[in-house]
Amino acid sequence: MRIDIKPEGGARYKRALAGLDGGQIAQATAEAINMGAGRVKNSMRSEMQSVFDRPTGYVLQSVQVVKKATAGDLNALVAPTYMGGKGVDPQQILAAQEDGGRRRDKRSEVALRRAGILPNGYQTAIPADRYGGPYPGTDDGRGNLKGSVLVQLIAYFQAFGEQGYRANMSQGRKNALHQRGGKGVRFMGPVKGIRFIVAYGPLRGGARTTARGEYDQRVSNLGPGIWAISGTGGADVRAVLMFVRSGNYKPRISLEAVRKRSGVDELIPRWVRGRVYDAFKKASQG
Repeated sequence: MRIDIKPEGGARYKRALAGLDGGQIAQATAEAINMGAGRVKNSMRSEMQSVFDRPTGYVLQSVQVVKKATAGDLNALVAPTYMGGKGVDPQQILAAQEDGGRRRDKRSEVALRRAGILPNGYQTAIPADRYGGPYPGTDDGRGNLKGSVLVQLIAYFQAFGEQGYRANMSQGRKNALHQRGGKGVRFMGPVKGIRFIVAYGPLRGGARTTARGEYDQRVSNLGPGIWAISGTGGADVRAVLMFVRSGNYKPRISLEAVRKRSGVDELIPRWVRGRVYDAFKKASQG
């Protein structure tokens, strides 16, 4: 985003400029630019809250004044900033929202696909209402599955790679989960004992059961996704995570529109004049 500053004024402004040296004028300009950068940052965050459906704090707070203007460099930069950790780079997220295009895979999707669970061309989503809505206690309140639940699913299906193989669930932990719900598991509700299966619906094979009469991983009577089976005899079958066609974003946010709505084109020149007057007044009193 580029903003050209052309502060103009009458005789008073020209007198103030004439009474200052280049460094003082540059410092006054830098202060005004930084005020504008802060305004653009807040405008971008407000636009994201308006356009996106329940954006995470991680994405909102990623918009920062990355670089402030100085008297020697009259440029400021406002941009999404990657704070480290396991989250997706916010620049990649917002680039898709501005330019459109395919949504990048989440780390959990990469892990599930690498393990052969998530089919190519598919991504994941929490269950829609036709599948019973979000599994109790798994929704993070923003339309996503809680990170702890994703970790448990990945561990259950042995989907962690070589570097994270120790996090994969042992057979003993699986048995405890199947029989009692597992130690410290809170998202399942009051029903004890739970197991997860992968269903591909019409994507792979037909409906099958094992020799013990249990649902097979290729059952076609369930929608593609990961399902939880709990209750006596597996009576309660609920979707936990669905497999959906890879999403494509339509352009939803425009940085050019953000700039215009922030009003910085008009405000920064005004702030420059104000800072020049202040600097001139201070110099005159000295």
